Amino acid sequence: MVRVTIDSWLREFGPREEEVVEAPDVGRLLEALEARYPRLRFRLRDETGALRKYVKVFVDGEEVRGGAGLRTPVAGAGSVDILHSIAGG
Repeated sequence: MVRVTIDSWLREFGPREEEVVEAPDVGRLLEALEARYPRLRFRLRDETGALRKYVKVFVDGEEVRGGAGLRTPVAGAGSVDILHSIAGG
């Protein structure tokens, strides 16, 4: 079980508070969140299942894109943070 928080922009579509999820890796964790909160679907990942360009996922403070990506293990992790960055000019 791992503690998951999402940023304020995504809270409109998912949990408003911290959520506890049981999953072996980031990909399965996102699947579990999307199953609980169907409005999150396609906001975190695209149609192919890849993380969207502006979505950042951190496991214990380390961004997953720099490592194993969606296969990053979360078992034993203290926290997972999901952030949606804003782009514009």
